[in-house]
Order: sequence, then structure tokens, then C-alpha cells
Amino acid sequence: MPITDPISDMLTRMRNAIMVHHDSVSIPASKLKESLLKLMREEGFINDFVKENGDSKEFFEVNLRYYDDDTPVINGLKRISKPGLRVYTSKNEIPRYLNGLGVAFLSTPKGIMTGYKAKKSGVGGELLFYVW
Repeated sequence: MPITDPISDMLTRMRNAIMVHHDSVSIPASKLKESLLKLMREEGFINDFVKENGDSKEFFEVNLRYYDDDTPVINGLKRISKPGLRVYTSKNEIPRYLNGLGVAFLSTPKGIMTGYKAKKSGVGGELLFYVW
């Protein structure tokens, strides 16, 4: 069965793996997901990810990050823009989630970036999801 929303699928796989304290999770590969995972690695939400070849398709093996006391670094993931309802924001209205504790991920004309980088670059775009 085809996946209609690959970003939601990625977030759900990560959320489920964190809930059961897995060290890593497999996610089907795409260029969009690769850029999102790079940003998540830069922001410190995941340790690393590796692109691997499976039986029929490529996938990412994402190493999740935990603190020393086994609490996950990612406390929550919330999808905002969905295929049925796209949410766009201008450069002046980029939201701060949880008073700056969460990070907003946007798809802009200059590529995928965090809300802070988009505001600094002076571009708006599609508000994809929040991570905190």
C-alpha cells in the first residue's frame, strides 16, 4: 500500500521507536527525508543516520539519541502541514514553538531549514512539523 504522507510516516516511525526505547529505526529513503534528518542531526535530536540498501529499496538507519538516564532527547513530534491542509507562513509570522524550546521545520524556496534559520534568511514557506 502506498504511503500518502511520507513525512508523517517518518515522524510516526521515530515516535514509535522512541516510545519503546529502540536504539535505531529504519525509514524509507528520499531526498526530502535526508535533508530533514540532516537538520535534525545538526539540531542534536538524533545521533546520526546511514543510507543502506535493502532487498528492494534504499532506507535510512537512524540512530536515536538518549540522555545518560535513558530519557529520549526527542520529547515530541507534531506534524503541522498535511496533504489535505497545507499550512504556509510568511517570514514575519514564523512561530516559536514552546517559547523557543521546540524547533519548527520549514520547506522554503531556499530549501529545508529550521524556523530560526528561515527567519534569519528572511524567507517563509510551508510549516512541516515541530520537534521538542
